[in-house]
Parts: sequence; C-alpha cells; structure tokens
Amino acid sequence: MANFLDPAILFFIFGIFAGSVKSNLEIPQPISRFLSLYLLMALGLKGGFALNKSGLTAEIALSLGLAVLLATIIPIIAYWLLRKYLNPFDSAAIAATYGSVSAVTFITATQSLDHFGIAYGGHMAAAMALMESPAIILAIVLANKARVAHAANQITTSKPLEPPATGMSKILHESFTDGAQLLLLGSMMVGLFSGDAGQKLMAPFSIDLFKGMLAFFLLDMGLMASRSFKGLRGKPPITLLYAIGSPLAHALLALAFCKLVGLPLGDTILLMVLASSASYIAVPAVLRHALPEVNPALYMGMSLGITFPFNIIIGIPLYTLIAEQLL
Repeated sequence: MANFLDPAILFFIFGIFAGSVKSNLEIPQPISRFLSLYLLMALGLKGGFALNKSGLTAEIALSLGLAVLLATIIPIIAYWLLRKYLNPFDSAAIAATYGSVSAVTFITATQSLDHFGIAYGGHMAAAMALMESPAIILAIVLANKARVAHAANQITTSKPLEPPATGMSKILHESFTDGAQLLLLGSMMVGLFSGDAGQKLMAPFSIDLFKGMLAFFLLDMGLMASRSFKGLRGKPPITLLYAIGSPLAHALLALAFCKLVGLPLGDTILLMVLASSASYIAVPAVLRHALPEVNPALYMGMSLGITFPFNIIIGIPLYTLIAEQLL
C-alpha cells in the first residue's frame, strides 16, 4: 500500500487518468527529454559514489555477469515462444523490446528500495547499462536471418536476396554509443573518481531534486502510457498475454538465478525489475531503422501501454514482496 501512496507513483496514475479522459495536459518534448537525461545523470552519479566506497568485488562482478546472462537468455526465449504465433520480424522486435530494459522502471525501483530501507549496490546502474544492448543485437541477427530465408524462398521469382535493412556495424555503433547510455556510464565514472567530495558538492542537484524530477517525469510517462493503448487494437491475443505475463515470468527467472548464486536482497530485487522491464526508448529508436517491416505501435503499445504501468504500479512492490519471502 505504501508504494501507491508514493507521490511519484500517484503522479504516474494521475497521468494515466488525464490521458484517458483526453485532457490537453502535456509535457513539452524538450522538457521530457531533459528530465530523462537528468534522471540518468543523477542515477549514474549515485552509482559512481557507491562504487567509490565499495570498490570492485567478486560479488559485483557476479551481479554484472548475471545481468548480461539474463539480457541474453530472455530475448532468445521470447523469440522462440512468440515465433509460434507471430511472423519472425514481429517476434524479433518484441524479443528485443522485452530483452532490453527500462531505465525509468529501474529508477523508480531504486526509490522504492530507498523508501523501505533496503540496501543495494551502486553497480546496479552499470548492470542496467550492460543489459541494454544484447537483446537488440540478437534481434537484428534473427531478423536478418529471416530476411535471407525469405529471399531464398523467393528465388524462383528471380528476385535478388534482400540485404539487411541496417548493417550490423551500424547497429553495434548505435547500441553502444547511444547518448543516454553514455551519459549514464559517464556520470558513473564522474561519481567514481570524485568520491565523497563530489557527492557533497552534487547532493543538492542529484539527491535533493531527484524525487520531484522523477514525479514530474512519471506524470509525462503516465500521459504517454494512456495514449499507447490504442496501438494494441486489432493485435493478436498473444501480444496482450505476453505484455502482462512476461514481466512476472522474467522476474521469477532472475530471482532463481540470484538465489542460486546468493546475491543480496536489494541487488536481487533490482535484477528482477530489470529482467521484467521492457524498453520503450532505446530499442524503438534502433528498430525503426533496423526492422522497418514492423509497425512501432506493436512493441510500443505493449511495452509502454501495458508492461510499464504494470511494473510501476504492481510489479515493483510484488517483486519486492516475493524476494523478501523467498530470500
């Protein structure tokens, strides 16, 4: 119940309501972009300051390795499952979306853990950054393979093999040099090198303002989420089922791995949240060029219209409760 009374969550719910009643309330795009960059910068600084105190340990390396493993396994499972019901391009796009992560969901989860006094490692911000790209790369490989197979089946029509819509080198470059991801990692390095002195100087910016900025940004996300529902009209039922069922399934998969290797509670909850989240910023930006065969309304409607609200309102407290009970 405490999660629902959090001002940031209440602003998110209010945003959904305002969008649902077709209010003209909106956050200008430049301001929304600034808020997104601010949250990433503040999160990176916080992670860097924490890493400065803890140093690189075997437990941290294990957490980061597990994050990469999850980011590789989840899109493969997603593609294998969805391919039974959807064409290979739609399957690859959804696999990339759900194999990647949502920074805002992660940031909201860290605020929830802070509220309940559950400790977690600052390196988890690095885990989030590492989980951004593997799913994108795997999805593009699968989609390119599908294009070649489709073109080969059309060989009798004398049509040449269709080249990939976007070269793999370009995809790799976009995945690893995305501005938001670079800002997160760069801020973490600044926090790591500046240490306690930097933390004291940046506290008014990265700590005192953080909650209000998050609430304002979640208001905008609520408005966007309510307007993304229409993107799912007429879509196969499996997309709706997957958007609702996969977050919990992925979170439980992450919990199983974390329990197996003995990660602490806070890190476990954040890995559950990362595994359960779906990208609605980085992945769609790449897929618009890499998978032009897929209507963006499909994966945007699923991730932003269903999965994101589910995780923010229900998922984070539910994953926290499950992890506390089992660990």
